[in-house]
Amino acid sequence: MSAFLRRQLTDYVEYHRDPMNCALHVVGIVILFLGAVLPLSLLPVTVFGFQVNLGILLAIPVLVYWILLDFPIGLAIAGAAALLLLTAATIANHASVTVVWAISIVLLLIGVALQIIGHQVFERRQPALMDNPTHLLLGPVFVMAKLFISLGFRRDLAAIIQQGSNSVYQSQGGVQQDR
Repeated sequence: MSAFLRRQLTDYVEYHRDPMNCALHVVGIVILFLGAVLPLSLLPVTVFGFQVNLGILLAIPVLVYWILLDFPIGLAIAGAAALLLLTAATIANHASVTVVWAISIVLLLIGVALQIIGHQVFERRQPALMDNPTHLLLGPVFVMAKLFISLGFRRDLAAIIQQGSNSVYQSQGGVQQDR
């Protein structure tokens, strides 16, 4: 793991200690990604003779970034993103433009609400994104890293992520207690 990823995850973990907040992030990040690429899936683009949509085209640079950041995690995210991009394209191909935009708006509102609830209710602090905008791109890496850890892979990531989640911020008195 690169020193850059280690620093980024160490900082990110400080904002994501509560298990409920982490669970809301898993759902919220997936919903936000789908909500963001859904309207872009309405716009066809031809690249090197291949017909794709703008959602796929705009997702490629960030997928490459995640793969370069950490190859196994990045590939896993790319696989999940491929499923979400396929879902978005399927919806876009079978629904009217109005319905696609309505679904997208609802998904984005739900995704943002889950992030806010996770941070305000369970962490009792502002989202990491407010202090460090690069955390917007780190959320999917964190979620996938937690999945890898739960499956027994990547002890190097577990050392970082579980270190931050070994304590939970208790709202009564604002005291951190070890679990």
